[in-house]
Amino acid sequence: MTRAAQDQIVKLMETYFEGLHQADSALLRQVFHPRLAYVCATEAEELYLDLETYMARVDARVPPAQRGDPRDEHILDIRFGSPRIAWVTAKMSMMGRSYLDHMTLVPHEGALRIVTKVFTYVPRED
Repeated sequence: MTRAAQDQIVKLMETYFEGLHQADSALLRQVFHPRLAYVCATEAEELYLDLETYMARVDARVPPAQRGDPRDEHILDIRFGSPRIAWVTAKMSMMGRSYLDHMTLVPHEGALRIVTKVFTYVPRED
């Protein structure tokens, strides 16, 4: 894919990370597709949510920034299947956990948006 397409996804991921760190559902809505499938694949907490249910959870939490959680996030991989589909693997830490996210992006209103977020977590090792 082009450098511009790669840069678009990096910018989307910066918004994603900031939205999670600030617990800002308005920012997160900029990166999520309205038909988001949010899936927690952790053995102890299998969970399937839609966008509105997930955004309500984000709105109800104390922002990691307010809790003093350090920023620790990385894009591990960006892959393109075509101009209309991409996959991102990322890791981050917040709320005492280390997360591994696998996301699928498809177009919505002229830009790629996260349509699936499948993730797992483990307790954070300090």
